[in-house]
Amino acid sequence: MRFRLLTYNIHKGIGGVDRRYAPDRIISILRQYDADIAMLQEVDDGVPRSRHHCQVQLLGDALDYRYRAYQTNIRLRSGGYGNAILSRHPLFDINHVDLSVRMKKRRRALIAHCRLHDGGHSRRVLLLNVHLGLAGFERVLQLRRLVASDVFVHAHRHTPVVIAGDFNDVYGTLGRRTLLPLGFLPAARKQRTFPAVMPLRPLDRIFYRGDVRHCHTFTAHSGVARQASDHLPLIVDFELEKPTLSE
Repeated sequence: MRFRLLTYNIHKGIGGVDRRYAPDRIISILRQYDADIAMLQEVDDGVPRSRHHCQVQLLGDALDYRYRAYQTNIRLRSGGYGNAILSRHPLFDINHVDLSVRMKKRRRALIAHCRLHDGGHSRRVLLLNVHLGLAGFERVLQLRRLVASDVFVHAHRHTPVVIAGDFNDVYGTLGRRTLLPLGFLPAARKQRTFPAVMPLRPLDRIFYRGDVRHCHTFTAHSGVARQASDHLPLIVDFELEKPTLSE
């Protein structure tokens, strides 16, 4: 059973260069790459700069993503923004893990189980959507807290798990030190996603473990993708392997 997963810091739908709010550009990109699961960061809800849109509903409705999960991490005078998961397959057991570090911006991880259906078969995948901090020590603490959370600790080692998002990890050392010892593999190694107009940094990452393998990884490099946000989307095609245990 194959599925496509996309992670994308949409920057509230505001262009990284022209600073113009244009959600149609984000919709166009998501439609083009047609992911089964889209894990998004910096998603606005009720903020004046984005016309008070509830962006998780705006994007979900436009692209026919029936299943949606959202968390507000940063509250503003009016509205706020955070992480979202859009899925063509059912989401359940949605959780929020606090990753905030004292004196730093509030951060949380959005966690959900996804039930993928293929004909008469179904499989469960655990999804962890993150937007980590800007300081190196902060990111280390956040990732350690994430893998110490109950929902992760109680996941069987063969259960397919995907951690994706904006890691803000310029040098790519965070996953190697924290996730690889837990059996994770990188689906994306040096795909540069930031800044979108001329990508130099591989800030966005996807790691996976369990009964799943990655088949293909790429970034979007269209003209629209370079304009729509300050990040490029990162896309991975996965294949679920024969389960090692009953789900």
